[in-house]
Amino acid sequence: MFPAPHYREQLSLMLSDVLDDLGVNKRIVMKRRKLMKMEETMETIAFRSARTNLTSYILGSQIEGTTTMGLESDIDRVNFDNNVNVIQDLSEWELGKKNYLMVQDENTTPGYCFLHLFRSDEPLPATEIPNNHQRSERSKILCKNTTQNPFEVFGLKQHGPSITKQGQHNARDEDTVHHAYPCKSWPQPASAWLERQGTGGWPTNEMRRFAARKRCFVVPVGSKVSVYPELEWRLSTSLAERYLMFNFNITQIRCFVVLKMILKSFLIPQGVINISSFMIKTVLFHCIENTESSLWVDNNLLTCLIFCLQELHNCVKNEHCSHFIISENNLMAGQFRFETKNELLGNISDFIQNDRHSLLRIDTDDLGYRLKIKLNIVPKKVYSSLTSLEITSLELYMNFAFTISKSLLVILMSVQYTNMMHNTGERHNDLHTKVKFLEPFIYTTYGSALASSSIGKNNEILPEAFNMLSNGVNSDVSSGRLKLASVFYSIGEMEKAEEILRQTEQKYNSLYVIPICSCVSGIPETISEDIARVCNEHNDDCIKHIVAFCVHFLRLEINCVPRELQYEVFRSTKNDMIHRLPSDIWMEWAVVDSLPFLYFLQYKIYSHLQRQQEKQQALNNLMRTTFTEKNLKHRETTLNILGQCMEQENRPNDALHYYIYSLKERPRNNAAKIHLCRLLCKCYMV
Repeated sequence: MFPAPHYREQLSLMLSDVLDDLGVNKRIVMKRRKLMKMEETMETIAFRSARTNLTSYILGSQIEGTTTMGLESDIDRVNFDNNVNVIQDLSEWELGKKNYLMVQDENTTPGYCFLHLFRSDEPLPATEIPNNHQRSERSKILCKNTTQNPFEVFGLKQHGPSITKQGQHNARDEDTVHHAYPCKSWPQPASAWLERQGTGGWPTNEMRRFAARKRCFVVPVGSKVSVYPELEWRLSTSLAERYLMFNFNITQIRCFVVLKMILKSFLIPQGVINISSFMIKTVLFHCIENTESSLWVDNNLLTCLIFCLQELHNCVKNEHCSHFIISENNLMAGQFRFETKNELLGNISDFIQNDRHSLLRIDTDDLGYRLKIKLNIVPKKVYSSLTSLEITSLELYMNFAFTISKSLLVILMSVQYTNMMHNTGERHNDLHTKVKFLEPFIYTTYGSALASSSIGKNNEILPEAFNMLSNGVNSDVSSGRLKLASVFYSIGEMEKAEEILRQTEQKYNSLYVIPICSCVSGIPETISEDIARVCNEHNDDCIKHIVAFCVHFLRLEINCVPRELQYEVFRSTKNDMIHRLPSDIWMEWAVVDSLPFLYFLQYKIYSHLQRQQEKQQALNNLMRTTFTEKNLKHRETTLNILGQCMEQENRPNDALHYYIYSLKERPRNNAAKIHLCRLLCKCYMV
C-alpha cells in the first residue's frame, strides 16, 4: 500500500491532488484574496459614508485562502478607529485625536502594553478620568480593555477582543474586533525581527521592510498570565503576518490547511482546545524561516507536515511558542494543565509515528476517504453532482454578493439619516467610489433622487438624472433597470418603461439568477447547480449576470415609486417601532424583490396601454412568483402589491386573503395593516 522508501513522496503528491480538488489551489486562493480585498474596501467605504472614521481589514483564513468548506472558517474583521493614535513617544502626538502613549514596564506581559491617555489639544497627560479608564498607582490614566461589552445587548457574543456574529442562512459567521487602535509607528518590541535571519532566507530583507510598513495596532484583550488583565492591550502585527501569508507558495498553504484539519480532527475532539490555528500558523512561520525554500514543494508535502508537527510537539512540551514577530510574547504561556498537556503530546506523537494511517483518518472534508480513493483502497464515491471547486466558488461569490448588499444598505442608511441628496447638485466624495460593484448602485440612487425632485416640480426627468440612471443599469441583473423603468412609468413614458422591462425579463433566467438581499436574511438555501458552475468558470464580473438584488427606494425617491409601493414607506405604527432593530432602517423605505416588481410594473404598464392579454400574463406571473419562488426576501411586500392588483381587478375577497397572508409573513412593521383598514372601510361604505 505504501511501498518504501518512496511512500512519502507518492502520498504527498496524492495529498496535493486531493487538496487541489478541495479548492486549495492557486486559482481558488487568488479568487478568495481578490474578493476579500474588495469586501474590505466596500466595508470601509460604508463606514466612511456613515461618517465613522473607521477602516476595515479582513484577517485570517478567508482572505489568506487557507481554508476549505469542511474547516468552516469564520471571517475575521478588525476595524481601526482612526480617531485614536497610539504613540511610542511624544513626537508622534497628533492634535485633535485621542492619543494614547504605549506603556511597557515590569507590570506588562511581553507583547502587551498599557495605554496612557494624553490630551487631544496639547501633548500632556490627561487629568480627567473618562469612562472605561482608571488611574494607575503611578497616577497614569489608563484605558481599560472592556470597551466592547455593550455589543452584547444586540445578541453578539464576545470572544477575547472580538465580537462574534453568527451567519444567517448560509452566510459566514463573523468575528469582528470593533475597537482596534492603530499605532503611529512599528512597535519597538517587534524591531528585532527586522534584522533576524533564518536558515532558509525567508522572509527576505525586502519582505521584512515591506511588512514593517503595514500598520500595527492594539486590541482590547489582556494576557492570561497578566497581573492587570483588564488594563492590558495586545500588540498585533496581523497585517504584517497577512502579507507574509500572501507570499506563501501553494505547498506551504496546503501544509497549513492540513495542519488545521489535524487540529480539528484529532486535537479539539479530544477536549483539548488550548491550541489555536494562530499558534499553528506561528509554528509554520518558524519552520519555513528555518528550512531551505527548496524543501517546500508538493512531492515533499508530507515531510514538511511532519516537521511542523514535531516543532509543535516541542512547543507544547516546553509550553513555549514565540510569537513570530514579537519573540518575547510566549503564545502558550498559561495555556495548559498537566492532564491536557500530556493528552495533547500523546495525540501529536501518535500522528507523527503513524503518519500514513493518520492521514487516512482525517474526516474534515472527507480528506482521509478521498486519499483512500486515490490509493485504490475504497471504491470511488460520488459526493455531489457538483465538484468541490464549484461549491467553493459558489460560496465565495454568494457571500461576496451578500457583502455588496450589506455595504449598500449602510450607504443608503447614511443617506436617509443625513438627507445628503436634498442638494442634488452635490455628491459626497466617499460615496462616489471607484469600487466597480458599488458604483452603479450609487449612480442609480442619485439619479432616482434627482428624478424624484424634478418629477415633483414639473413631471419630467433632467438629463443629468437620466445619465446617472443609465450608468446604473448594469449594477446586477435587474435592480438598476427596474428603477429606471419605474422612473419612466412615473412620468407616463409607458413605451420606454415597457422596453426596459422586456430586456430585464430576458436577462432574468431563473436557472442562472439568484436573488440576494441583506435586509432580512442571508444567502438563499436553494441555488441551482447551473449558477455554481457559472461561478466556477467565470471571474467576479459574473456577479452582475447571476445576482438580482432587491430594489430600494428611499423617501427621497418617493415620486419615482408606484403608488401601490409607496405604502411600504409608512409600514410601521408607533407600537411597531418598538420592535425594530437599529439594522431595520430599510423599513423606512420601499423595498421589493426584483422579480415580482418586474411583473407588477408590467401589469401596471400593460393596463395603461390596454394590452389585456399581456396584462393578464403579467398578473399570472406575479401570482406564480409570489407563491412558488422560494428565495423571496420581501414576500409580505409582494403580497401587498398583489392584493392591490386584486382590488384593481375588482376581486376584493382575493385582496383580503393576500393582505391576511402578508400579515402572517410579517405580523409587525407591515403595510398590510393599512391595506386591510382601507379595504374594509371601502367595502363597508359600499
